[in-house]
Amino acid sequence: MELQHIIKEAVAKAISYQQYRAFVDAHSVNGTNSGDEVTEALAEYTKLNNQRMKRLDKTLKILPENKEFLDSFNKDVIFLIITESWCGDAAQTMPMMNKVAQAAGIDFKVVLRDENPLLMDQFLTNGGRAIAKLILVDNNTGLPVTTWGPRPTQATQLVANEKAAKGVLSPEFKQELQTWYNKDKGKDTENDLINMLRVVV
Repeated sequence: MELQHIIKEAVAKAISYQQYRAFVDAHSVNGTNSGDEVTEALAEYTKLNNQRMKRLDKTLKILPENKEFLDSFNKDVIFLIITESWCGDAAQTMPMMNKVAQAAGIDFKVVLRDENPLLMDQFLTNGGRAIAKLILVDNNTGLPVTTWGPRPTQATQLVANEKAAKGVLSPEFKQELQTWYNKDKGKDTENDLINMLRVVV
């Protein structure tokens, strides 16, 4: 199946950010998680992510200098995000993706990784199905302009350094990464997304 058709099918069944938030909230209440693998640990991450997103939805703000650019953004593109309820990086970045999309008047669509293997496998990171993955889709051609994810630039570097030094990401490092996200307050993600949109022609 060609990429254009895979993206079109995904967009057709995608949900909005608000619907996704309600979906994660429902999993959180039920003590479950999305995806092919349902475990106590992933359900616990889902609950944690729901609280994180709730907080970030309320507290994140776009920088004034970026707001002006986003207000004048007029390209016909879509944010298509691949994720799952248990993904910690997604919980830390999707609220900012949503703020940027809202400010720029960009349609925000969410699909689940495990329900969309054909789509996911077109956008692997170092050969893996890493999420969250944002695909910037040209609404006129139905083709990807560029992609972003699974983490903002600085977090990507932290993970790369840790893997180079130790080969794996320990639970302690994962905790450190969440602390970094909390201190960053979405700014690295915001800057990455602004830079991405600035080069859209």
